[in-house]
Amino acid sequence: MIERPSPQAAKSVERLRKLCSALPEVTERLSHGEPTWFVRGKKSFMNMSDHHHDDRVAFWCAGADGAQEVLVETQPDRYFRPPYVGHRGWIGVYLDVPGVDWNQIADLVVDAYRQVAPAKLVEQLDAAGKSRSPSESRQVRSRSGRGRTKPPSR
Repeated sequence: MIERPSPQAAKSVERLRKLCSALPEVTERLSHGEPTWFVRGKKSFMNMSDHHHDDRVAFWCAGADGAQEVLVETQPDRYFRPPYVGHRGWIGVYLDVPGVDWNQIADLVVDAYRQVAPAKLVEQLDAAGKSRSPSESRQVRSRSGRGRTKPPSR
């Protein structure tokens, strides 16, 4: 028997697909049986509609430095530390909760893209006006040595 996503999961995947496909050089393919979006072959985020058969609709995305801790601590009913990639700062986002804020999800999608996209593609994103202005962002170095963008400290 073929498992099909619930109507809620299917709608969420479509909304995520629209957000992701608007970003430069993003492709989609199945990974581990779930829709997954890549930037030039690097995962930018993964939708997990029922990957662990827990009946939750959620996705995982790369997170800016420190974002996971803040979101999970302040809103544990909406965000979680996903298995396998949580130790790298990825954020789990529940989509089956009341009042999903799709504007905030759109921001998380762009932030996730920024974590894995090459600098030239981030520049294209900035030029298209789909991100913070350069004066509102700063380049920081991750433990792996790759450039990361995050909001400035206030």
